[in-house]
Amino acid sequence: MVEWTGRFAYKQVADDLRRRIAAGEFAKTGQLPSLAQLQEKYDVTVTVARAAINQLKADGLAVSHQGKGAFLTPNADRAAQLVDPAEMVTELRAEVEKLRSEVGDLRRRVATLEGD
Repeated sequence: MVEWTGRFAYKQVADDLRRRIAAGEFAKTGQLPSLAQLQEKYDVTVTVARAAINQLKADGLAVSHQGKGAFLTPNADRAAQLVDPAEMVTELRAEVEKLRSEVGDLRRRVATLEGD
């Protein structure tokens, strides 16, 4: 799952967990996967898995209990839907680039039509 995108592996894992939380995947039990399960699913080290959980804790989405695992905080599913501003900027830049490309294509089509 983790890709060489320039984005830290733990952030990629945390982002996917945040997406899964927002989708209600853990709502029934309120418990997040164990570190071992995260390692297996995302093919990462225990350090990366722990850092991802710590990121969710820092974001107020999870709490952990020694020997019991990590659990969602109340309203974590709603909080997980809030978009990270930096991620929003990245998505907007990609959308602008896509629109520029489409406008360029439209200009070429119009020029072709006007030339006929």
